[in-house]
Amino acid sequence: MQSIQASNYPIHFNEKGYEALNLHLKENKYSNLFIIVDTNTNEFCLPKFLPFIETDLTIEIIEFENGEENKNIETCVQIWNVLTELGADRKTLIINLGGGVVTDLGGFVSSTFKRGVAFIHIPTTLLSMVDASVGGKNGVDLGNLKNQIGVINTPNMVLIDTEYLETLPQNEMRSGLAEMLKHGLIYDKAYWEQFLDLKAIDFVDLDELIHRSVAIKNEIVSQDPTEKHIRKSLNFGHTLGHAIESYFLENENKTTLLHGEAIAIGMILESYISLDKELINADEYNLIKTTIKSIFEDVTILDNDIQPILELLIHDKKNEYGTIQFALIEGIGNIKINQSVENELILRAFNDYKS
Repeated sequence: MQSIQASNYPIHFNEKGYEALNLHLKENKYSNLFIIVDTNTNEFCLPKFLPFIETDLTIEIIEFENGEENKNIETCVQIWNVLTELGADRKTLIINLGGGVVTDLGGFVSSTFKRGVAFIHIPTTLLSMVDASVGGKNGVDLGNLKNQIGVINTPNMVLIDTEYLETLPQNEMRSGLAEMLKHGLIYDKAYWEQFLDLKAIDFVDLDELIHRSVAIKNEIVSQDPTEKHIRKSLNFGHTLGHAIESYFLENENKTTLLHGEAIAIGMILESYISLDKELINADEYNLIKTTIKSIFEDVTILDNDIQPILELLIHDKKNEYGTIQFALIEGIGNIKINQSVENELILRAFNDYKS
């Protein structure tokens, strides 16, 4: 597949990615190489990755426990300490091999250690391939609040190898599909329509769908790297989705949701809000709702869950001057940003989701 040129870095695919990586290692005089992994990617992905590396550099592996609950500043401190103890310097290269937690956290660690060292992302989950690896957002959670601490800083390169997906469980694959569906809903109606019959998609199609999803996100981010305007469109489904994800993460009586599972709920809720505001019609809404619900199981949200979820909205990073801002779809394939939504309408959206 053809490489994609982002604003300051290339995104390579499959075999071409390893060729580009080894050329990069040859052409740049790095002092040493650190690979950040979590416990899952250390077991399932690192053994596949290491044989492709052609370098005389000393390679050190830094592992941390997998899971969103470990995407925090405490984990960063531990990794910064290890980097220091093992002699990392300004000429160090860090490769972040893993899903969105690894690339988000690893990018933040790299961007802040000694005021910034070079890093490369190698996403290994569908979600991280189509979302976390593109756009330069790096960061960690603050308690249960998603991505409150971070920087926008681009990697030297992104390498996407879809063979890593063979190690993923089905729920992780579905989680990534949520972001791909979002890209179609906000930007490309024809792309969205390719997902209406998932049974017709084979692995070759998936490679092409991933490439298109990455291209869509890159096209949006390239127009607005610092999220002042059109990049806000990528937040469709995330205003409520992140609040739901945070609430389920902090509540010991709830089963923690994967990112895509929460965003799927958020897209249904925010599509209902789009319907109520007459930005989409009933047929479009019903198609969105039935399509997403055919992929993702319903999640039980009780009446007494909704108020705590609403209270978490105030921490959303898109808020301006204390006002909650939504990105809503205006017909499938188009978006309208900076939309204010009253709580009564959000409540109706939750009631519709549960019905």
